[in-house]
Amino acid sequence: MSPDPQPQPPFHETNEDTPDIGGGLPVISYWAKHTLSPEGPKLWKTLFHHSACLSCSWGTGGQKGGFTNEDGEKLQRCMKSVEAISAEIQPPVPPQFFETHTIAQLQQLSSLEADRLGRWSYPVIRRAGSNHYERISWEEIYAIATAAFHQPPERIASYSSGRGSNEAAFLLQLMMRTLGSNNLADCSDLCHAPSTTALKEMFGTNTSIVSLESLKQADCVVLAGANSAYNHPRLMNELIKLRDRGGTVIVVNPVMEIGLVKFGSPAFPVKSLIPGSEIASLYLQPIPGSDVALFMGIQKALVEQGWVQYDFLQAHTEGWEAVVEQARSLDWETITGTCGVSRPEIETAARMIGTSKGVVFGWAMGITQQTNGVDNVFSIANTALISGQIAKMGAGVMPVRGHSNVQGFGSMGVTVKLKAEIRQALEQLLGRSLNLPQGYHTRDLIEAADAGKVDSLICVGGNLYGANPDSTQAKRALGKIDTIIYLATKPNIGHFNGLAKTNTIVIPVLNRFENPHKTTVESGNNFVRLNDAGNTHLKDADLISEVEFLTELAHRLLGDDPVEWRQLQDTRYVRQLIARTIPGYAKIGEIDDTREEFTISGRIVTEPHFKTSSGKAKMFTTPLPTLTLPKAEAFGVEATANSLVLALMTGRSYSQHNTVVYKIGDQYRGIPHRNCVLMNRLDAEKMGLSEHDRVTVQGDADKLENVEVIYGAVREGAALMFYPEVNVIFKAQTEVRSGTPAYKRVPVVIYR
Repeated sequence: MSPDPQPQPPFHETNEDTPDIGGGLPVISYWAKHTLSPEGPKLWKTLFHHSACLSCSWGTGGQKGGFTNEDGEKLQRCMKSVEAISAEIQPPVPPQFFETHTIAQLQQLSSLEADRLGRWSYPVIRRAGSNHYERISWEEIYAIATAAFHQPPERIASYSSGRGSNEAAFLLQLMMRTLGSNNLADCSDLCHAPSTTALKEMFGTNTSIVSLESLKQADCVVLAGANSAYNHPRLMNELIKLRDRGGTVIVVNPVMEIGLVKFGSPAFPVKSLIPGSEIASLYLQPIPGSDVALFMGIQKALVEQGWVQYDFLQAHTEGWEAVVEQARSLDWETITGTCGVSRPEIETAARMIGTSKGVVFGWAMGITQQTNGVDNVFSIANTALISGQIAKMGAGVMPVRGHSNVQGFGSMGVTVKLKAEIRQALEQLLGRSLNLPQGYHTRDLIEAADAGKVDSLICVGGNLYGANPDSTQAKRALGKIDTIIYLATKPNIGHFNGLAKTNTIVIPVLNRFENPHKTTVESGNNFVRLNDAGNTHLKDADLISEVEFLTELAHRLLGDDPVEWRQLQDTRYVRQLIARTIPGYAKIGEIDDTREEFTISGRIVTEPHFKTSSGKAKMFTTPLPTLTLPKAEAFGVEATANSLVLALMTGRSYSQHNTVVYKIGDQYRGIPHRNCVLMNRLDAEKMGLSEHDRVTVQGDADKLENVEVIYGAVREGAALMFYPEVNVIFKAQTEVRSGTPAYKRVPVVIYR
């Protein structure tokens, strides 16, 4: 007999500072503190502005109003929204600040301290040999930028993040490709690239095939490698409603996060906020990096328990026989030994999936940021197909994305893997071939820069330095680029550590709710939102919109070839080009008149026909990962009773958005500051450690010292530390098919 879902985890045995639920009253307290403070009027004005949320891709806002999701439901704002807005409505960095602070001093700032400096409000440059940023005129900016991007196309590049608009993304890739360069690195290369790679091969799509409407009809959700209680709080509302209607939630995560066990949502103030709502029906804690083995175990249990949908597989898939046979023939001892999850627990998960009417499989970076990330996604999608939980309402596969418009940037063609249909449409628009070299994704960009192959780089948002592994290499590589231009709303550590060899320019840009023109963004569930024009609170500031800067730079580089670039400063015309060239985006060409937000056509799959050459889903066998860890001696450390090698996962704190840190501690894990390691109590005791002792944590690139030990509900043999600070200690071990680094399984040695 399989066991019942496991009970409330023993947080009281691991860390006395961990609360009983995630969310809850601290969220209300945070809201009250900020909305009733002097910044309150500006905050409320922005919350009600018709623009999409700045935080995660689980979008709200747009034309339905600031608190409303794409299904028209109210009360969908969360603490992440307020944190992001609060940071954007800060006062400007004082004009004299850079005169009195040297580069060396700025490089000592933490992510939180850099963000708290305020808003960029005028353009600055750091010239070769200078120890300060100084103000720069727009004419000099354009002169330097024009010279920089007149270099050979293989020696120019861009990097971008998902905080910008579809219009800015489209213009960025159009300019770069017109210049002959396919070096369009993006933050998605560091996170969900394995998802897009795997989904494209299996289903002919790069995105979720599940809509919000479809999710609401599921009676089971499998959430793997995602801490949505921290990073996508509005998704928690859907899980609460699913549990209320009798559904089940299977959580897969090596760390037992309290918010995924029980969560108090302000959207349901009576039934959820204070008592908390049960989230996980079953919580599985695999060994980091072993997800293929876990999902193959679920497939094996589905086979043995008679829940394989053979009729569906025969009619609508290719390659299914090998996948089913691989799961059938693999022995249980190998499966459980690899993933560290017991057979009864795996069989319980299979029973939940097999007996549900509709199952949605969601995942985030715990799945993708592995050296076998593509295989991880294959294994999840194989499980969905084997159980017939796909291509119908209430079922399917759903990558859970981070940045609010990271998916939109990919849709607009900001990728080195441009879809054939987009390339053909752009060739027709531009009147030239776009059969360009492969181009640099983010990790290739860093390696190329380190090899002296990049002269000029434009960064549209993001934190290229802070987001990469091996911070020493990232700093060195960026320092070999002649000119780097950063477009940003606020300072980050990359602006102070990612300095170019000759000219580093920071251009202050307007954020989403300040733009003088309308823009659009795309949610993780393929819904396009329209952002109204706005204005900035910054007085006497010298800011520009991303769209205006990109079009002016393109005009100076290309004249009116092949489009009238300056005309595109009116974003209505950009949207008309998007409608002509981007599949599924036809409605965007009329959105200025209709104001009709829409679901992108051709992406949501509710019938068993897929966008592959055969119309069938393609299934792939998934090799088991090799998960051995090196010995302490491999790190140059003597193996003693006071040292231990663990699989380290990087993670974000509760008050953090990507590399931007809003609070120094993490109240839900009982972590008081950023220089801590979350460990299993049993691992600590093996080394004779007590909670709050100090240790050194060493990877293959560097080490961090004086790290405080915090007991947590992390499985034995694993540990967790905060990104981006911990990036300095490890080199990039990448997933070869997607280029994504393995942030979620970093071998480290811990010693006194």
